[in-house]
Amino acid sequence: MIEIKEKHKCCGCNACVQICPKRCIATNEDEEGFLYPSVDKSVCIDCKLCEKVCPVINQAVARKPLKVYAAKNENEKVRFNSSSGGVFAALAKRIIEDEGIVFGASFNEKWDVEHIGVEHQDKILALQGSKYVQSKIGNSYIKAKSALKDGKKVLFVGTPCQIGGLYKFLRKEYANLITVDLVCHGVPSPKVWREYLEDWIEKEMKTITPEAKHDAFHLKNVSFRNKKHGWKNYSFALKLVEEKCSGLQNEFELCEDYKDNIFMRGFLNDVFLRPSCYHCCFKSFRSQSDITLGDLWGIENIVPQFDDDKGVTLVLINTIKGNELYLQIPKKELPIFYKDALRKNPVMEKSVSRNYKRCLFYSNKKDADLTKRIERAINLKFGDRVKNFIYTKTNSLINYLKK
Repeated sequence: MIEIKEKHKCCGCNACVQICPKRCIATNEDEEGFLYPSVDKSVCIDCKLCEKVCPVINQAVARKPLKVYAAKNENEKVRFNSSSGGVFAALAKRIIEDEGIVFGASFNEKWDVEHIGVEHQDKILALQGSKYVQSKIGNSYIKAKSALKDGKKVLFVGTPCQIGGLYKFLRKEYANLITVDLVCHGVPSPKVWREYLEDWIEKEMKTITPEAKHDAFHLKNVSFRNKKHGWKNYSFALKLVEEKCSGLQNEFELCEDYKDNIFMRGFLNDVFLRPSCYHCCFKSFRSQSDITLGDLWGIENIVPQFDDDKGVTLVLINTIKGNELYLQIPKKELPIFYKDALRKNPVMEKSVSRNYKRCLFYSNKKDADLTKRIERAINLKFGDRVKNFIYTKTNSLINYLKK
């Protein structure tokens, strides 16, 4: 029976929930906004399937990629709508052309992030773009398994822990399955995302029209990585629609540099990531994915002739199966050395450090202002920075000794 005693030992992949033959495992959101499984012991038959499919309990071995590339989608429009170089969109298009199904993270009608499956090319756009919130896997492993058993090609895209969970859930190899994971910094809290989104829209709409009512505005689009000012200097952008009494609509796009946006600053300073992200057991390609995708940061020093500041994908081919699919897509590419890619993407092998003031951020219930709570956690005084440094190094040593 799965029992979470230490929260950093649960990545939230939902494999245990989906495998349970008695459906006696449910997920509940904790005070930080993350989902954790809980078992109805009165129904549990102690089959231990939940433990057998847990990718944290049953960790895979570390690997190195077979090949590494800098790559771009040949379609400039597709590349612009992607976070990096648009390689995922090309992979997804190829699978759908073969009448397959692609699973990935999408916003729902409430702007929460959840995994869905798509079978038409016009739906690929919903899966494109970074979404810096932990997605709800739901029953997508069950749906993927059903499609695989029906003989369909399946492309499943997710964070390394989600891919690790999928493989443990399936418990066998499928020739028609291709998995793609992402170079993952960590997953922020859905609860913090909901709180931020509501606060930001409230504040921003007052700058547009102070007398407007909140329910007059509707969110039309969210982009964590808007490239209007370039790929390297990306923006956080929201598109809002104001409904007028006359029936007319006003559309507004609100952009903020990622270095100024408070949610992005909190995310990049590791304030509200899932506890397991600070102890990630899927680094060094332990997810067993076929392909890993990310941003090729530092490209100006690696292959400057390939840099146009419109986005370049770092492609890491981990298996022969992954290489076969990659060879089928049209793209512009250059081979590069893994060590060069690792220099600017250290999270491929190392977990981020827990922010020293993370506990303060979550425990300060008296202050309802999310912006102030994040600011306190990231704008550290000199003494706090020293404490943060000692805290980080101590935890790194503890994690090293545990290995």
